Amino acid sequence: MSKNNMTDPKELFVKMVIMTWDTHIDRVNKLLNELTDEQLTAETATGRNTGTYLLGHLTAVHDRIMPLLGVGERLFPQLEDLFVTSPDKSGLPIPSVPELKKCWNETNAALTRYFTNMKTDDWFTKHNAVSEQDLASEPHRNKLNIVINRTNHLSYHLGQLIYLK
Repeated sequence: MSKNNMTDPKELFVKMVIMTWDTHIDRVNKLLNELTDEQLTAETATGRNTGTYLLGHLTAVHDRIMPLLGVGERLFPQLEDLFVTSPDKSGLPIPSVPELKKCWNETNAALTRYFTNMKTDDWFTKHNAVSEQDLASEPHRNKLNIVINRTNHLSYHLGQLIYLK
């Protein structure tokens, strides 16, 4: 392969990370389309979280990505208390499955827009939960690492949601 045809390694790495993110989002979307609203309200296993809670949790965590990356404000900050700081079955009133699906889709559509518009070098800059000094000593604590971390988180909960089938 000639040097002129080689891709910038940073650009390639970003592409691989975003493609993996997109693949996992697609897998969750496919599963959500296969499950009924009733199936989503069930526990993934006896005594475990419900699908509804996991959908709300994933939506709230993804919603937190935008301000963390400095690309936008949260769309659904009201989901934080329900699905991040409170456990499932807390007794708090939660949105319906269709409402949560709508929030899920809007959040991920916004993230896709932001991800598409980010320049390669921007991915390797600090996110808003790390200082410039910390990034200098630990350069892996960058924006792209947030997406890697959240993709792993998404994959973990996808594994739980599959038990609803």
